[in-house]
Amino acid sequence: MQSGGIPQPRLPVPTIAESMFSSPGLSLAPPTGRMAQIGRDLETSDGKSRDEEYDSKSGSDNLDGGLGDDKEVGNPKKKKSRYHRHTPLQIQELENLFKECAHPDEKQREELGKELSLDNRQVKFWFQNRRTQMKNQLERHENAVLRQENDKLRDENMMIRESVKSPICRNCGGTPLPGELSLEEQHLRLENAHLKAELDRLCVFTGKFMGQPVSIMANSVPPPMLNLTGFGIGTDFGGGVQSGLPVMGMDRSVEKSLLLDLALAAMDEFLKMVQCNAPLWVPSMEGGRELLNYEEYLRVFPRCIGAKPAGFVTEATREEGMVIINGLALVETLMDSNRWAEMFPCIIARATTTQVIFNGMGGTKNGALQLMHAELQVPSPMVPVRDVNFLRFCKQLAEGVWAVVDVSTDGIRENQTGLAYVKCRRLPSGCVVQDMPNGCSKVTWVEHVEYDEGAIHQLYRSLINSGMGFGAHRWIATLQRQCECLATLMSSSIPTGRNIAAITLSGRRSMVKLAQRMTKNFCVGVCASTVHQWNKLCAGNLAKDVRVMTRRSVDNPGEPAGLVLSGATSLWLPIPPHRVFDFLRDERFRREWDILSNGGPMQEVAHIAKGQDPGNTVSLLRACAMNPNQTTLLILQETCIDAAGSFVVYAPVDIPAMNAVMNGGDSSYVALLPSGFAIVPDRFCGGAHTSNGSYRVDGSLLTVAFQILINSLPAENMTMEPVETINNLISGTIQKIKAALHCEN
Repeated sequence: MQSGGIPQPRLPVPTIAESMFSSPGLSLAPPTGRMAQIGRDLETSDGKSRDEEYDSKSGSDNLDGGLGDDKEVGNPKKKKSRYHRHTPLQIQELENLFKECAHPDEKQREELGKELSLDNRQVKFWFQNRRTQMKNQLERHENAVLRQENDKLRDENMMIRESVKSPICRNCGGTPLPGELSLEEQHLRLENAHLKAELDRLCVFTGKFMGQPVSIMANSVPPPMLNLTGFGIGTDFGGGVQSGLPVMGMDRSVEKSLLLDLALAAMDEFLKMVQCNAPLWVPSMEGGRELLNYEEYLRVFPRCIGAKPAGFVTEATREEGMVIINGLALVETLMDSNRWAEMFPCIIARATTTQVIFNGMGGTKNGALQLMHAELQVPSPMVPVRDVNFLRFCKQLAEGVWAVVDVSTDGIRENQTGLAYVKCRRLPSGCVVQDMPNGCSKVTWVEHVEYDEGAIHQLYRSLINSGMGFGAHRWIATLQRQCECLATLMSSSIPTGRNIAAITLSGRRSMVKLAQRMTKNFCVGVCASTVHQWNKLCAGNLAKDVRVMTRRSVDNPGEPAGLVLSGATSLWLPIPPHRVFDFLRDERFRREWDILSNGGPMQEVAHIAKGQDPGNTVSLLRACAMNPNQTTLLILQETCIDAAGSFVVYAPVDIPAMNAVMNGGDSSYVALLPSGFAIVPDRFCGGAHTSNGSYRVDGSLLTVAFQILINSLPAENMTMEPVETINNLISGTIQKIKAALHCEN
């Protein structure tokens, strides 16, 4: 990104009214007009629709011949269409690809045709017919749901009419005087007026889904008991989560309509923030970054989630980058909470899908709407975890162009039982993903949040406020590094060079998977996420800014059983971050700070590259025994580096277990207790100033964390001796690092 701001992407982005719900949607009645003409066009020569014809043959038939070949040369009569019946194996392979990609490109169709002995034209027609079938099945299902709702509402309305015809006096039980209205009738009339207004609102939303106006149908669909199920909202067609949390004092249908309205407003604001440059986005003084002109933002955009709470500060960033991943695959990852957390393991401590409101249209994520919860983290005990509840909305803007937007729902769901005080609100944020010809994607990311900085340590406040901790810069950098790692592991060729030990392809993947679990657990232990229930200890003999926590590990195959003690702290060093990272990851300097080295050298026995940068690796180190009484120790180490920061994480491992992993065995049963370092570049705070305080030296924010097993019996009570041990371990390691880097103070 250049300092002048992000170039405006040349995307064919329509307005919200034109594009948000432009795909074929729901049908409340038999099609008329243009929709009826489209239905007639889909009929075949023998009077059967393509969908009926496909259903009768289970997708096993395909036209033999292409479009434009209906007439023979010299023969004005139409050539009779011939059909080709696919084999069960061909159908199975076609269905498997359809589940992964409903719109294969020319290259994919050619490759599939060669594998199945089919022409490119036959593969193309099969996918066209399959998409048509899925769309028609979805519409038939939605119409059936609508008919059921209409019948139910009609019956309930008749019951209400009968009760109004024969009212009963509440005082005497007899017939009320003429002209008097019972309380029940007054309540029903008020409720009917409210439901009629809600029905008008829902018809507007349904029209956006269908792409054409929808009448109120007052005679056929009475207003009582109206909800959004019949409109496809809240209906799960793909096995999504349906355990939504109700709002106290708010009808479910009303809540869903408010959430849909919020999603539309958030998408509109987000797309404008992606496209606009100055005066909304202005270059920062540091260069290479952009800052949001907050006054201009308040002038242009209405507050879709309400006014900023008192004491909150604003953080807004925008970043653009190329990523080695297909756009559709990235969208699928973002809409799956588990895959989303795996893609950003150092940022997302926990992610869950609370409720799927709409699962998309036409078998894709276009129009998908879901409630989510996430815990976002920065690897430091001085920065609290950001706990956010938000709505995620996905929309296809054009062919190969997708937008995914998040917005907090705390303003709508603030009366929910048990909801804690909100410390962070997510304003419209997300990414626009555009497919590129080389198989990569161009991603434009916007992060916009409001948060309470009172709980953040003074050492990290400037860094977080600048967006380097949770901003778009870090999301893009992490995404690029993770996608490069996945592309490297998917390659069938095993790199040569530093592969000291012979590791199979499956062994490489198993070993990297184990290392990624180790790094994720390291971050969770530093930040005290609710993934594990940590208990903070308050001891008077702890060093300043050192946090110590405990938790009991029981029946967890990935950890040793017992009482786990974790200690972590962060400090500022007047050393460039790349120099700190290179020092800590180099096994030759390990003896200068690592107690596990036993004061001797370490040897690298295995090395797996995870990308082009030599700092992104997984290594297996062996501590050389200095005397016959010492046992040989193996250490698994993962190092990660990108533009947003770096990690050096390690853990002792069992030799037989690692031999099994290197041969492709299951790594989920290898017990680990990770320790290590997180390094963040810092130019905004620290301890180095000139005499007048106007200049600050570039440095690093270093987080040091250790986890140790106190005992193997979880029921035993802990003494203060282990706390003193881990406190001395942290302080001693920091002093050794400072001495080696010549930055004692």
